[in-house]
Order: sequence, then C-alpha cells, then structure tokens
Amino acid sequence: MGAHRRKCDWCGSGTPIVRDMDPINPEYQYWCEECARALIIKGDPIETYRELEGEPIYGRLLEEHCTLKRFYSFATA
Repeated sequence: MGAHRRKCDWCGSGTPIVRDMDPINPEYQYWCEECARALIIKGDPIETYRELEGEPIYGRLLEEHCTLKRFYSFATA
C-alpha cells in the first residue's frame, strides 16, 4: 500500500505526514498532521521520524509547539 493511500494509524482517517521510525507500538507508525500535533502538545513527540509529504511539515510542528529540549532525528534512509 502506497503512502498516498494509507491512513493515520491513530485516527484512521487523516493522510499521514510523518512516520515514527522507532515506535513503541508498531501498530502506530503513521501519523496525520492533527494527530502528530496532538502528540507534540501532549509532550510525547515522535523523536525519530521520516517526513512523508516531501515538506518538513512535522519539523515545523516541532518548532511551533514543542517546548521540550530534546534532540530529534530526521531519518533519511
């Protein structure tokens, strides 16, 4: 199944923008923008991720909403 046809693993309806490359639960790897934003605001951001849309949407969400001083890894391969 291509990323363009996949749905968010959490809400089941949104188009994923980011993939968690080191998920605690492998059933929740693909996140839409709304669910990813909620994770960041809750204080549980994805730390090792791959952007799916070709734009740094998740990176911008981290910059806008993350107040924690952590290191995040953008997976390139």
